[in-house]
Amino acid sequence: MNAPVVVVMAAGKGTRMRSKTPKVLHDLCGRPMVAWPIAAALEAGAAKVVVVDGPDRLLADHLPAGTVHVVQPVADGTGGAVLAAAEHFEPQRPVVVLSGDVPLVRASVISELVAAHAAAGARATMATTMLQDATGYGRVVRDADGAFERVVETKAPGDADPEHLLIGEINTGIFVFDGAAALDVLPRIGTDNAQGEKYLPEALVLLRGDGLPVHAHVVDDQDLVLGVNDRVDLTRVRAIAQQRIQDDLQRSGVTIVDPASTHIDVTVTLGRDTVVEPFCVLRGSTRAGEDCVIGPSTTLLDVRIGSGSKVVHAYGTDAEIHDGVSVGPFAYLRPGTVLRDASKVGTFVEIKNSDIGPGAKVPHLSYIGDADVGEKANLGAGTITANYDGRNKHRTTIGARVKGGVDTSFVAPVTVGDDAWTAAGSVITKDIPDGALGVARARQTNIDGFAERQTPEVKDA
Repeated sequence: MNAPVVVVMAAGKGTRMRSKTPKVLHDLCGRPMVAWPIAAALEAGAAKVVVVDGPDRLLADHLPAGTVHVVQPVADGTGGAVLAAAEHFEPQRPVVVLSGDVPLVRASVISELVAAHAAAGARATMATTMLQDATGYGRVVRDADGAFERVVETKAPGDADPEHLLIGEINTGIFVFDGAAALDVLPRIGTDNAQGEKYLPEALVLLRGDGLPVHAHVVDDQDLVLGVNDRVDLTRVRAIAQQRIQDDLQRSGVTIVDPASTHIDVTVTLGRDTVVEPFCVLRGSTRAGEDCVIGPSTTLLDVRIGSGSKVVHAYGTDAEIHDGVSVGPFAYLRPGTVLRDASKVGTFVEIKNSDIGPGAKVPHLSYIGDADVGEKANLGAGTITANYDGRNKHRTTIGARVKGGVDTSFVAPVTVGDDAWTAAGSVITKDIPDGALGVARARQTNIDGFAERQTPEVKDA
């Protein structure tokens, strides 16, 4: 029964973001902001994660699987937010309270706080931290014995006495309650304050007044207080989250040549000895195996890469790159692209919804769409698959070991057999049998003496 129920407060509208998107749904390195504390809670072994939304239910369709969605019917403060989740509490299970707009909490901090709460035998525990400049934060007041006494808010002039402003220990907004204590005290939180709201720290004061043990646990992680109120805050938090992501990858054996110019989502996975060159953006479910080189200046969204592949100056989305593949520079891989082992897609090549076979090459200046290219085929520069007839898309099938001449257009639907060839400049509209040469162009005619018959004006033009 030690696994906690975790409540993530996320009902605030976030008006300072000046956005039609709810604040906690703004992207933070590949996850909505609110998904970060949820992920930390699950990693810490939460028995249940309950997300508290506002009455307009803006989060209902955007939460990760496995979370419980509840509504705080009235915006009556943090105490009211946690009370809205009370139906999911269990008397014998601890309740951890996090905030959806304070995304940098780590699983290790949650575990540490739950353990400290149990070791202290407390009914409620507040996570605190020490700041040199605590301006604007609630200060933790302790009694003569060093035990928690109360939190003094400092948001407005006159909220705190001068001696309180000298305190460096602040409330992080993260709490642990015994389940039974939470169920007892939350309905008793009042609204006797300037804002007329139910402040969750008041629950600790009430429990202390009941003669029950209350604990304040100092956590050595100042990132816990980095909440997001506007886009400037989000930028600061994103920089820290990005550093964490890249630090974890590098410790796992990935080389990131210039972290400052690189963006990698938290959802990306990279194998050992893979190198990420400068100015790369790796997003979504992108993953790469071992010994790959990615970049420089490569953007990949939901791209799967095998081991030993090289992708340079390329843009790809929803594509598969198998082992030992070479891509780029200046290649565009569109959804549905599959590049099989040891294939090559070269300079200024666009591939869409096509399967490029093992060892096949599309080296230069080509568009391959809705096509199946066989093993070890080699398509010349300027190859085009004309896959759209104005109404429907059609596929082109190019067999194994085909040798395509430069400037060949394949007008789909068309099939080119194994070991076939095409002549340069051909427009292929009919199937080519195995081993045949397809020629589809006008015969060349040379007119002797043509230059001598031109007028001086034409010659000098």
